[in-house]
Amino acid sequence: MIISGSNPSHVQQAADALCAGELLGLPTETVYGLAADASNENAVAKIFKAKGRPSNHPLIVHVASADQVNKFASEVPAFAQSLMNQFWPGPLTLILPRNEGMAAAAAGGQNSVGLRCPSHPVALQVLKACASKGVWGVAAPSANLFGRVSPTSAAHVQSEFGEELLILDGGECDVGIESSIVDCTRGVPVLLRPGQISRTQIEQACGLKLANPDALIADAPRASGTLDSHYAPTAKVRLMSQVDWQKALEALGPHTQNLALWSVQKPSQDLMGAGLFWRAMPVDATQAAHDVFGVLRNFDARGVRTIWIETPPDTPDWEGVRDRLQRAAA
Repeated sequence: MIISGSNPSHVQQAADALCAGELLGLPTETVYGLAADASNENAVAKIFKAKGRPSNHPLIVHVASADQVNKFASEVPAFAQSLMNQFWPGPLTLILPRNEGMAAAAAGGQNSVGLRCPSHPVALQVLKACASKGVWGVAAPSANLFGRVSPTSAAHVQSEFGEELLILDGGECDVGIESSIVDCTRGVPVLLRPGQISRTQIEQACGLKLANPDALIADAPRASGTLDSHYAPTAKVRLMSQVDWQKALEALGPHTQNLALWSVQKPSQDLMGAGLFWRAMPVDATQAAHDVFGVLRNFDARGVRTIWIETPPDTPDWEGVRDRLQRAAA
C-alpha cells in the first residue's frame, strides 16, 4: 500500500510500523530503501528474506543525525568526522567500527557497520520519529530483489513487492544512484563504492588521499552494492562505444528485434526499426545518474531482450554511473 509522505499522519504511520518490527518502503535522495529497525534481528531478517539477499551481505543503517552515530559506532576517526560534517545529511555512507551487540544482523555479522544520514526530508522525518521512540537507526538496502535494478519511485517498489508492503511515497529520488561508501576502519579513507560525491570532494573534505582498496583487500569489510554483478535488469546489458553500436545497428538493418538503446546520439532514421526502442542519454552525469535505473526499468517493462548502452565518459563525474552500468552488464 502506498501512502503519502506529505501527510504527517502517514509519516507517523510509517514510523510506527518500523518501531513495531515491520518493513517499510522508505524514500531517500538516492534510491528507495526496504527499511526495518536496525537493532531488531527479526525485522532485519525480514529484509533479507524479502530481497532474497544473503544474510552475510551487510545493510546500511540510516540515522536521523550524527548524534546517533555513537549508538552504533565504537570509534569515529577524525577524518570520518570531517566527512560527516561536510556531507551529512547526504548521499555518503561511512563504514565504522561497530559497537558490540548493536545491529549485528544488519552488519552481516561483521565488526564494522555502514552508517548514513539521508537528506530526503521525508526520510529524516521518519528517522526522527523513530528515534523519539528509541529506534536509533533503520537498516534500508535498496527496495528491490537482490541484484536487480534499484527503485527510484514508490511505484517501482510496489512492482517489486506488491501491495502488501507499506510504502511511503516521497516522489522521485533526486540523486538516482546509491550513496558513495567510504571505509573508515583502516586508518585511511578507502572508497568502496562511488556515488554522486566524487573522489576529489571526499579527499578535499577529509584532508587525506583515498587509499586503493585492492592494496588493502585482506582487511576489507564487505559493503553493499560491490558485487561484480549487480543492478541488473532482466534483459542482457551490453556497454558499447558510439562507433560500435552504430556499426552493429547498420549490420542488423531492418531486422532489429527486442532491442533497446540508451545513447547520447539518436540513431539515424533508417536504423530506427520497429523492434528498436531508443532513449536519449543525458550529456550531464548528474542527470544520467538520476535517470539510469528508471531507463533500465522502462526497457525491461517493454520486454526487450537486449539493452545496448553507450559507454559513459571516463571522467570523475561519471564514475558512479559507470560503476552501476558495468555491474549491470557483468
